[in-house]
Amino acid sequence: MSELPLVGRRILVTRARHQAGQLSEKLRALGAEVVEIPALSIVPPESYAELDAALANLSQYQWLVVTSANGAQALGERMQALGVGADALRHMRVAAVGSATAKALGDQGLQIAVTPAEYVAESLVEALGERVGGERVLLVRAAVARDVIPDALRARGATVDVVNAYRTVIAEESVTAVRTLFGAGGQVPDAATFTSSSTVTNFLALIHAAGVESPKTMLAVSIGPITSQTLRENGWEAAAEADPHDLGGLVKAVVRAFAP
Repeated sequence: MSELPLVGRRILVTRARHQAGQLSEKLRALGAEVVEIPALSIVPPESYAELDAALANLSQYQWLVVTSANGAQALGERMQALGVGADALRHMRVAAVGSATAKALGDQGLQIAVTPAEYVAESLVEALGERVGGERVLLVRAAVARDVIPDALRARGATVDVVNAYRTVIAEESVTAVRTLFGAGGQVPDAATFTSSSTVTNFLALIHAAGVESPKTMLAVSIGPITSQTLRENGWEAAAEADPHDLGGLVKAVVRAFAP
């Protein structure tokens, strides 16, 4: 008998396609059969005007805050398109939400000053403490993100400019895949992994667009409390939540969800 804890389990990975590989590999290494259906696609913002204006006036900022690896990648791509090098940000202290974000920024030559203990906005605010008082902060994030960070930093006396570096949208090619998977005759996975509130929201939008019912038997495994809250608001309690709130913690949470 195999000692791999996920043998015989079918797991749905809902991350954007360019990010799914690492999580899928970790799950397969534990014996799982992995189905990848991106719940979202990463696309440019409706306008780069605000981001471009900020990149043209970086000297006014003392802090750069980036809330996701997607944000870090989008920021780097826009800097490259405009011919803005990492040296232009050397005077800024950089805060990254999550180790993946920190790595993506580090790969671009930026030194990270603050990475919170947990991969949630509230943890970043706590890690920054009062250091941002009287400082000007450039916050790079997705469009339609929560305002927890900018509101909290402003309450601490910071001036915060929020710029959208990318948007998450429904992955149109996933509608057909969802219809096949959850429609008549489909083999419903045992569990689905969710790495952000956006993946939850967009997955449920995919279910609606595909014209199929939300799978009642499929467990939901969440990367952290904010994602779990979004599941809960949609009537879906997470079977397990990652701790720490990263991919390694998420894989362990999947195993925990099936533990006796």
